Amino acid sequence: MEIILWGVTIKLTMSTAIHHAMSSAKKYGGKPEDYLHIHEWFDQTKRDNWHFTHRMILHHTLGIEICEQVFGPYITVVTGTRKDGTERTKNVPIRWIGEQHMREDFGFVPTPRDWMQTICPDDGEKPGARPWMLLNAKSAEQLGVQH
Repeated sequence: MEIILWGVTIKLTMSTAIHHAMSSAKKYGGKPEDYLHIHEWFDQTKRDNWHFTHRMILHHTLGIEICEQVFGPYITVVTGTRKDGTERTKNVPIRWIGEQHMREDFGFVPTPRDWMQTICPDDGEKPGARPWMLLNAKSAEQLGVQH
């Protein structure tokens, strides 16, 4: 998708839930399937609106807190097998997974206020998209998780 913002044509490359899940597995261990349900949860509003504005609903600090309420404080992933044949596991905080998702989409973790500023700016700017919403999004290739 291409958009024109401030007179500049920008090609948008959105990662999908599977790309985020592959990136989580690479970063924290386990398999992409361990993380997929969490990234699908964050991106569930994309089903109705395949546009970057779908992120306004859950892609912020409050969204991460709600995600923790839905899934609990952490997930347990299998990271290997011990010599005795038992699984080696690791607890990965849901907060880390949510923050990773936001950083991959924006380069930082926005707050609800960051999003509200785009609707009702108090800095004299016109309502609308801001560069942070678009310019820091990572493609699957940039995440190193081509499939």
